[in-house]
Amino acid sequence: MLDYTSLAAVAAVVQEGSFERAARILNVTPSAISQRVKLLEERLGSVLIVRGQPCRATEAGLLLCRHAEQVGMLEHDLRKALPKLSQNGEATGPHVTFRIAVNADSLGSWFIEAMAAFTSSERALLDIAVDDQQHTIEWLRSGEVLAAVTSNSRPVQGCDSVLLGRLRYVAVASPAYITRYFSDGVNATSLASAPCLTFNRKDLLQAQWVRRVCRRAVDTPKHWLPSTQGFTDASVAGIGWGMNPLQMVQNQLRDGTLVELVPGRTIVVPLYWQHTRLQVPMLDRLTKAVVATARKALR
Repeated sequence: MLDYTSLAAVAAVVQEGSFERAARILNVTPSAISQRVKLLEERLGSVLIVRGQPCRATEAGLLLCRHAEQVGMLEHDLRKALPKLSQNGEATGPHVTFRIAVNADSLGSWFIEAMAAFTSSERALLDIAVDDQQHTIEWLRSGEVLAAVTSNSRPVQGCDSVLLGRLRYVAVASPAYITRYFSDGVNATSLASAPCLTFNRKDLLQAQWVRRVCRRAVDTPKHWLPSTQGFTDASVAGIGWGMNPLQMVQNQLRDGTLVELVPGRTIVVPLYWQHTRLQVPMLDRLTKAVVATARKALR
């Protein structure tokens, strides 16, 4: 049998990033946390936490943290069904925290609504890891999260994959920017001198769009801007052109503060919700909230 007091200590250190913050969360001393982690490591014969700033879990530690999350969610539902199991007459028990991975554009456009729908009726805390939609799957594959919004349809081993919908991206810029850089049209020559907005080194949407328009790769100047809302604001401000989710710039396209570089030339990214296949009612309820919100927003 696992020592769940020690397991809780490991999960808290990984979640908080340090022994001191984990101690405050669990209302014990840092020494007690250290002893509990060491005890579990000795029992399992494996290092569970790589000490550092921040502390991080090893592969074995991630497996235990994932188990702790699942047990916490199951215990939460059990307390609701059997209130006398809880201490101090508290039927709901402590908050349950579990990690999920979401791409930045979903987080900036529709996922907050799904979070609100879920947390309004659940005693749960969500720890969101943000990454490119092509890379969120790695968080799930490594065991660092229980679910992910991803563009990868193929289920990770032990997980289910559900189509959420399709996020449509449009290449937009301000009218002044288009006059400045594209007075002779949008082509390889003009794109090679027009600065574009790029989220980070994983963001390939602008390059994909250019390749579709020009039928070849073009080396474009880049502003690095890791913010979904910043993309829209920078586009309106005339700083650069960029691929924005259509639903985030519909108003600007309607009032003319943004214009499509090539009308109708869009990129459509299918999104999927992949989650562990274990029967955990709380995760099932999160899945329902995510799927319902996405299918309304991503028609």
